[in-house]
Amino acid sequence: MTGFHGFGATADSDPRTRFECRICWYVYDPAEGDTVWQIAPGTPFSQLPPHWTCPNCSATQDQFIVVPDE
Repeated sequence: MTGFHGFGATADSDPRTRFECRICWYVYDPAEGDTVWQIAPGTPFSQLPPHWTCPNCSATQDQFIVVPDE
C-alpha cells in the first residue's frame, strides 16, 4: 500500500506515527503493535500486512488517518 485517504504515502511517515480509524476511533500505536492480529510491538503502520484491518470494526487501512503528535 503506497497511500490512503487522509494522509498520502505511508512510507513517508515516521515509524512511530500513530494512526486512528475513522470509523471507530481505534488507534494503532506501533509501540504496542496489535495483539488481535499478532503484530509485534515496533511494527510501523507502513509495514502492516496488506490484509490487516482494524481489530475493532474491520475497517481497511485506507480508513486510517494520522494522529497528530501531542
